[in-house]
Amino acid sequence: MQIREDDLTGKTIADFLQEHLEDMQEITPPESVHALDLEALRSPHITFWSVWEGDELLGCGALKELGEIKSGEIKSGEIKSMRTAKAHRRKGIASKVLEHIIQEAKRRSYDRLYLETGALPEFAPARALYLRYGFEYCSPFAEYSDDPNSVFMTKKL
Repeated sequence: MQIREDDLTGKTIADFLQEHLEDMQEITPPESVHALDLEALRSPHITFWSVWEGDELLGCGALKELGEIKSGEIKSGEIKSMRTAKAHRRKGIASKVLEHIIQEAKRRSYDRLYLETGALPEFAPARALYLRYGFEYCSPFAEYSDDPNSVFMTKKL
């Protein structure tokens, strides 16, 4: 298994992310879908990684820079686009991606990580994963507002 920074130009990752968006739109009411499309993930403020075994795409995750202080130094980040291919769920791939993102956030000297995930039962495995890694529930952050379909979490680094 190899985790690598992805420039989001390949058809395989584009199709994978389109499937992610479609799944989120099926599960979650439209006003509560916060998954980013391919173009939004290409922001210079987002680093995106994909996970591969040979030519097979296993999953992905991203880290979005949040907030600046007066010096312009980024102090926190948001986890985005965590996804494991359906055929590879429950094999530890999400844990590996999350560990990679946490280590990168520490390398960048971030003080804190945030994330938004769903409150619906379909998102229970994701919430359990984040809790295992020391994330705690918190109030909405950044551009988010209270939403009964969203759960907000944070981790001090």
